[in-house]
Amino acid sequence: MKLHNLERPNIKTGKKRLGKGHGSGFGKTAGKGHKGQKSRSGGNIPAWFEGGQMPLQRRLPKRGFTNIFKKQFRIVNLNDLQELEATEFDITLLEELNLIRKPKAKEIAPVKILAKGFEIFDRKIIIKANAFSKVAKELIEKQGGFAEVI
Repeated sequence: MKLHNLERPNIKTGKKRLGKGHGSGFGKTAGKGHKGQKSRSGGNIPAWFEGGQMPLQRRLPKRGFTNIFKKQFRIVNLNDLQELEATEFDITLLEELNLIRKPKAKEIAPVKILAKGFEIFDRKIIIKANAFSKVAKELIEKQGGFAEVI
């Protein structure tokens, strides 16, 4: 650190005073350069504007569709239930155990039980849910449990 390199720390610079004469450094054109759309008042160009060129979202082909009637399920797999001590499960208990997310104000997604991890599933459980996969229901009943659709 030399004497000619010293700087005062945390000096706050004032705001640019635009259009206050040549000596200010921001006189005349106020830092906007000469002419053109960006120098004019109201001359803001949207971020997606491509200068009149055909926009990207119009150049690309449309693909597929979104099914507005699709049902979104909150899913629980049998291997998740295998590790727990409880033998009776319902939707509120599954939410408390953080196996499924709690529904928000306007969404009420039904709960579906799937058979992932069915190779190791060997417990007798009673479970209440909105839907079951065919394999999951068979497996629960084969172990002596009960799968109730609510």
